[in-house]
Amino acid sequence: MSGWRSKAGRSRSGSTSLALAVVAASTIAGVTMAGAASAPGRPATAIAPAASASEASPPAGTTPMAASELYLLYRNKSWQWADGAGRMADEDRRFTAWVESDKGKSWAEGRWLVTDAGTMCLKADWHSAEGVFPGKTCFAHRIGDGTIYQRQVPDGAWYVFRHADGRADDEAKKLVSADLVTDHIDSLKPVRRPKQSPMKQQSRK
Repeated sequence: MSGWRSKAGRSRSGSTSLALAVVAASTIAGVTMAGAASAPGRPATAIAPAASASEASPPAGTTPMAASELYLLYRNKSWQWADGAGRMADEDRRFTAWVESDKGKSWAEGRWLVTDAGTMCLKADWHSAEGVFPGKTCFAHRIGDGTIYQRQVPDGAWYVFRHADGRADDEAKKLVSADLVTDHIDSLKPVRRPKQSPMKQQSRK
């Protein structure tokens, strides 16, 4: 199970991990990945280019990963991106993320979901200077002979997410136990000042 699948993984390494980051970045920039204009402030829906016919077919000899397998793969892990990170917490299946670039800053809070069809979804509200916008990105996973394949749903190309022998350039290497999100999100959230009671406001006049 090598050939185009491994090559596709190498050529697309980083772009797939940035799928969610693009949602946030497009919220700030107001454009899709392909450069087409979107509604001002709205997250783009065209996150990645469509796959070719061969890459769109599931890798031969593989089966969808079970929800329990996906849970063990992603729970309490931070997914490192070029301009940020997302974290899949075990408690309440909470998902949080942040993106910070020269185009602006954005952060997200929501949930991560897994299914026995091999799908892992990240559903969250993205916050930026433009406002708050809902976003949902899903990834399909298949496994064969210890190698995990991934693609973005609905039309991303399949690529090797993690080789059976665990290679240094595997995208799965960007899943780390360290919390790369919580402190950064706290610094991006607006400061909420406590409301003063009418009595205190009158006493100051």
